[in-house]
Amino acid sequence: MKKLAFTFFFALMAIVAFAQSDRKDKQIEEDSMDAKAAFLEEDESMQELFDSSYGYIILPNVGKGGFGIGGAAGNGVAFQGGKQVGYAKMTQVTIGFQAGGQAYSEVVFFEDEEAFARFKSNNIEMSAQVSAVAAASGASANAKYVDGVAVFTRTKGGLMYEASVGGQQFKFREL
Repeated sequence: MKKLAFTFFFALMAIVAFAQSDRKDKQIEEDSMDAKAAFLEEDESMQELFDSSYGYIILPNVGKGGFGIGGAAGNGVAFQGGKQVGYAKMTQVTIGFQAGGQAYSEVVFFEDEEAFARFKSNNIEMSAQVSAVAAASGASANAKYVDGVAVFTRTKGGLMYEASVGGQQFKFREL
């Protein structure tokens, strides 16, 4: 009887964990659509990048903070050909002069199949050479891909002083 109760308990815990994960994924999907709308509201010409890129990820809620050593993290949704294909997790570590905290949204466009395949194989790491462009009216018109990637950010709140070096690393999870 104990064995049956034990098995039932762990099966129930697995179902609860799956349901929570599913709810979290749905919230990330909703937040990603809201972030995309906000990006397009600030720069309507960004629609061309959404339409023409091979794939993109939207990270709607990235948190960043630091004092000397910093970090950032966020979860988002991955799209290929305009259709959702999975989820993305971004982490970042930075070293240098920095103080404060900030919340922002980020969209990463992939120019071609090769760049998107690097992302999907968890083999894309953006260094300081790939800098993000602050989303603003018309900013995407002059956007250039660097190593097949173009990045835009949109500040949501907070204040961060920074002169640091670091890189973002991405993890992909298929649907």
